[in-house]
Amino acid sequence: MAIKLLNGSLKIEIYFDKKDKEYNDNICVCVHEYGPGDEKILYAGETNVFINTEQARELAEMLTTAADHSSHASR
Repeated sequence: MAIKLLNGSLKIEIYFDKKDKEYNDNICVCVHEYGPGDEKILYAGETNVFINTEQARELAEMLTTAADHSSHASR
């Protein structure tokens, strides 16, 4: 799964990393940034953050709650 943000200059991929299946934190949140160096917001062009299933579910819930609040506020 991937989503592009900031006019396509930022891509976020989230996936289960099969090669790390023996670890609890085997869900990868990968952030890729493209574009000129002076416009970048991240130090590295690619950053990986590994999270466990509980953290993934919490993150999903937080995003869903924020989206729900945003939808209700724009009515």
